[in-house]
Amino acid sequence: MPELIDHLESRLGRMAGAWSTRDGAPAGTPQVAAFRDGRLERVQAFTTIGLSRTPLRSPDSDRHYHLELLACDYVQDSEDYGPLPAVVEFVAERMVESGHAVLRGDVIPLPVPLPGGSKTALYAALPVCFDDAFASVTIENGSEVAIVWLVPLTSAEADFVRARGWQEFEQALVAQDPDLLDIGRAGLDL
Repeated sequence: MPELIDHLESRLGRMAGAWSTRDGAPAGTPQVAAFRDGRLERVQAFTTIGLSRTPLRSPDSDRHYHLELLACDYVQDSEDYGPLPAVVEFVAERMVESGHAVLRGDVIPLPVPLPGGSKTALYAALPVCFDDAFASVTIENGSEVAIVWLVPLTSAEADFVRARGWQEFEQALVAQDPDLLDIGRAGLDL
């Protein structure tokens, strides 16, 4: 998937490596790759590579989507990549198994909170931390692939999205302007 890799590396930096899928993962589960030294200073990114090979259905219609997942955090001083590779793998496995797409505004509960305990879910967002052109790419087979940014949420934020909708949540994000690249950030004042 050279077109996809080129697209990702153009913003995220060189691919530093990729993990093999775990034993017992559903057939079609993609690899997760790590990227560093991209356009955003001190940011590491983790993406699926190959999820877009599996057409995923919208839960609300018969429409199919080709998606790749993205999660970002600041590079830590250690060589440890942190929890996000496993988080991306968890969501990708769930999508492949169900055949359902994760779309903008969806909230995905995590099986366990992220380190620190305050982030218990993920929010599917447009990758607005990058330029607009990064949100999708056409790959070799002609498929239009959308990049879905998985943003860690507190329980209160997840509840807010479920109760009030993603549009109101995104308005709160714009108004409060939190650093969504920091998985240890404080929750929004909702």
